[in-house]
Amino acid sequence: MWTCPNCDRNFKTANQSHSCTDIDIGELFLGKPDDLVIAFDEILQLTANWEPNSVGTATRSIVFTSKKAWLVIKPMKSELDVKFYNDQPLESDVLKKVTEFNGKYAHHIRIKMPHQVTDEVMDLLREGFKYSLK
Repeated sequence: MWTCPNCDRNFKTANQSHSCTDIDIGELFLGKPDDLVIAFDEILQLTANWEPNSVGTATRSIVFTSKKAWLVIKPMKSELDVKFYNDQPLESDVLKKVTEFNGKYAHHIRIKMPHQVTDEVMDLLREGFKYSLK
């Protein structure tokens, strides 16, 4: 694991190409509905004990990293785009879309309200986290 000395984000590969940012997570939620902040906080709290796991910001998103980036949350105007990866496409009614990306599958969930952070959503995120540890 390599930590960028400029932005403190963790990466699998030393000197991995990325855009450093000093944006605070709170800045990504400026002007967004309170429900998005609460929903994000719920995900953050429910993944807090998943180890190894670090959380940092990218230009417009929050990136969760274990051995590699496994979860990217992008606060949009009225919803969170919650994207995680797996080596196979998963099926669930809560998935908005699944796309293949460099031999892995990106799964997107859209969340507008805290009550949408369900056990099913967290089970799917756990699958993404387990995949990241391989």
